Amino acid sequence: VQLQASGGGLVQAGGSLRLSCAASGRTFSAYYMGWFRQAPGKEREFVSACSWIGASTMYADSVKGRFTISRDNTKNTVYLQMNSLKPDDTAIYYCAAATRHSFVNWTQQRGYDLWGQGTLVTVSS
Repeated sequence: VQLQASGGGLVQAGGSLRLSCAASGRTFSAYYMGWFRQAPGKEREFVSACSWIGASTMYADSVKGRFTISRDNTKNTVYLQMNSLKPDDTAIYYCAAATRHSFVNWTQQRGYDLWGQGTLVTVSS
């Protein structure tokens, strides 16, 4: 199984983008899915996560009210709708899946065992 992220690009501040993360394989299943980002010169940080079953979601404080995570289980795809983008949102965005049960908080990278290749989001001022 692989994760393929897409949807990144160049957008002006205040604009919107929707990222997609598609999992290959008909038998894909996960406990939860997440988005992380890494800005130039900074460490990778948590952005958002959602359960694969149910309606639980989680957001970093920096994106609350602006980003929305959703999923389509029939397409094995998770989305990240990003509105009111700021230059500080510029980063490579990675999607990840937790396919094995753990007691690790969704915000922790070590809780995810499957990672996509990343998609670049650039927000100009």
